[in-house]
Amino acid sequence: MLSIITIGDPLLAKTSALVPDIDADVRKLVERMFETMGTRGIGLAAVQVGEPIRLFVTRAPRDQARVFINPDILETSVEQETIEEGCLSVPGLYTDMVRPASVRLQAWNEKGRPFTLSADGMLARVIQHELDHLNGVLFVDRLDAKRRKRLLAQYDEKLRL
Repeated sequence: MLSIITIGDPLLAKTSALVPDIDADVRKLVERMFETMGTRGIGLAAVQVGEPIRLFVTRAPRDQARVFINPDILETSVEQETIEEGCLSVPGLYTDMVRPASVRLQAWNEKGRPFTLSADGMLARVIQHELDHLNGVLFVDRLDAKRRKRLLAQYDEKLRL
């Protein structure tokens, strides 16, 4: 099992590098990321386990396990949706987030095969959340300053308990 880094680690604020080659090491990382995510989450970016490369995995409800390497969002819907989000790197903190209701993206799987995917609902949400990680953005970074300050104070209070 890999360790998940948490808010405050400077690695979480950095843009992840492209994966140059989808080799046995990358496939082993994917396997270990799914193992680490276990039943605690529905998505995990490589940077969250200390590997700042453009890779994330998902296991959204009512969907298959998926691997996204060097993903690129091609388009997002105009329609927005509000859903509660949390993050394994900010354990115990949840808040409603507004994001596009659907996305279309391209990426490569762990076998090195390119694919294009249109997603909506929870899968679209997870994709956007994990892609943010690859760009050095935590979900709390998307909140207005007042709300972010209040939520992070609550998070700090939980840590002291």
